[in-house]
Amino acid sequence: MTDNPNKATDASPSRRDFLGTASVSLASVVAGTTLSTQARTQAAQTAPNSKITLGVVGIGPRCTYDLKAMLNFQDIQCVAIADVQESRRQAGKKLVDDHYDNQDCVLYRDFRDLLARPDIDAVLIATGDRWHADASILAAQAGKDVYSEKPCGITIERCQTLANTITKEKRVFQAGTQRRSVPNFQLAVQLIHQGKLGRLQTMHASVYRPVMENTWLPTEPLPTPDQVDWNLWLGPAPWRPFNQQYVAGRWRGQWDFDSGARLLDWGAHTLDLCQWANQADGTMPVAYEPQKDRIVCRYANGVELIVDFLDDPFGDRSPHYITRLGTCPIRFIGEDGWVETGDSGEIVVSNSKLQRELPKASQRVRGLDVSAHARDFFDCIRTRRATVANAEVMRQSHTACHAAAAAWILNRPLQLDPKSTQFNEPAANHLSVRASRDWTV
Repeated sequence: MTDNPNKATDASPSRRDFLGTASVSLASVVAGTTLSTQARTQAAQTAPNSKITLGVVGIGPRCTYDLKAMLNFQDIQCVAIADVQESRRQAGKKLVDDHYDNQDCVLYRDFRDLLARPDIDAVLIATGDRWHADASILAAQAGKDVYSEKPCGITIERCQTLANTITKEKRVFQAGTQRRSVPNFQLAVQLIHQGKLGRLQTMHASVYRPVMENTWLPTEPLPTPDQVDWNLWLGPAPWRPFNQQYVAGRWRGQWDFDSGARLLDWGAHTLDLCQWANQADGTMPVAYEPQKDRIVCRYANGVELIVDFLDDPFGDRSPHYITRLGTCPIRFIGEDGWVETGDSGEIVVSNSKLQRELPKASQRVRGLDVSAHARDFFDCIRTRRATVANAEVMRQSHTACHAAAAAWILNRPLQLDPKSTQFNEPAANHLSVRASRDWTV
């Protein structure tokens, strides 16, 4: 943290100097970015009235949305942005510099240069899925607290390694599953926890219909690294020829770049909320059965979690849902009633008694709003307590998502041991790990 957020950063060590003192070994990534113990604990020792300095890794549309919310906090100072695309770097700098009315935001093509700066306390990581876990791991090892967009890991192994690293490095971590901090979703979970619906029986979590695609787009001329650093864009993902559509967002749905057949795009939110409702943040379902339009998951306590496929996420809902409640709808069913909600902020319940528990429409907050979630992250940086979507919460809910995806991919029921995260058959365990390309060469 810094009391002088506009102080020049010319004296910051270069990555070459930084890496000269680093020695880090990742399970599937060859790279090093680690700071001394003194640097790693600097954030916790700084006066509470100082500003938290923020660096950004990967600034596309979602990151821009997150960052706009974070810039509104008076105790936060964004000082640097790293992105492999020049156009995005420049757009990010304009956003930050216009907000502060200066030209102080420093740009980097290689995020390791940003992580090498000891004056940066925290990072917002909003790259594509392939990079979330590895960038977060390197950031934690560099002594930074981490807010990572979801999905936080492209495989079960990456999620587990990330959570283990956060624990080892004693970093504050917030998964970008911001619906845990949005009032209508909080209230729906509260109704369950307070017993207002009776014993919980069934939960519904909506997701996009999963996809499996790995068709290469036509090869296009490779731009200069300053325009688009293609090697760094690919990162740990397998190599393939450059095509501009990938960096513009066409990577979504591609097996090499996406998480869990795209089931985690919404599932990282909706399954996470079901985990919370079932008070299962320390475990996950033990059985996963794929069916035509859904995956039925079962917990050891008997609660059933139904993962519903929505072919038109912005159109008519599955018959399991009562009304159109925006994106990411969920439904909790108990012995004495049910509650349903989504990103519109509206809540629908099954009876008049439950209706009296609901807020007025004017109090609604849309599910995409990241403000409260980001505020929790920065507050936890000061207190060093766990965030609402901390690494252990992420570990369990993301693993459950990947397990559901594995059942769909293999098209057969699976059993999963929540403690070992091992499946009952080798093919499913094989899906839990992906080989990583050495992008540092």
